[in-house]
Amino acid sequence: MGRVISNSTTNQTQQSAMSHTVEQLVAVNPYNPDILPDLENYVNEQFEPERMSTQIVARILIKALMAMPAPDFSLCLFLIPERVQMEEQFKTLIVLSHYLETARFRQFWDEAVKSRHILEVIPGFEQAIQAYAIHVLSLTYQKVTRSILAESINIEGLSLDKVIEHHVANSGWVIEKNQNKGQLIILPRNEFNHPELKKSTADGIPLEHITRILPILG
Repeated sequence: MGRVISNSTTNQTQQSAMSHTVEQLVAVNPYNPDILPDLENYVNEQFEPERMSTQIVARILIKALMAMPAPDFSLCLFLIPERVQMEEQFKTLIVLSHYLETARFRQFWDEAVKSRHILEVIPGFEQAIQAYAIHVLSLTYQKVTRSILAESINIEGLSLDKVIEHHVANSGWVIEKNQNKGQLIILPRNEFNHPELKKSTADGIPLEHITRILPILG
């Protein structure tokens, strides 16, 4: 009997220590892939439901949202029992994930406003999602209007001006004035927003291969 009590006390102590560690990780750090092993170890405790803290698991999922386009959210979700996923906070996070995966950013921000009490516990959440939205826009558009950018990252006015200025200086954005559409932002060329780049890269023959073939043909 004494051994059972001792083991139970030890497990509770270990659980408390793990919970404290994970809570520190998700409360202090912005998304950092180096902390994933600790987070995954905690999520794996869903196999012992009596030890699971849904509050901390929710924070882990928020961290996973911040990692998009990486598939961390879906991977973590597979480890969480379905009955737990039916709790309101998890249903909200699943909806938010769907909006992000389908690039429905306006709907995402509208829902996020209603769920601030869940999301604001993690520092850097808005900035991470804004970076993801810009990433998606850069893969989708050759040019984007100021209004679409504002809607996608949920920033307007002078704050939006600062974002644009930063990316003009650091990310290769170019501003173009258009009488009909207002301010247009020309995004850097890549193989996704300029498919011909992907084709030329795939079909091209490296110069060193050509120089090897020419003597044979001669």
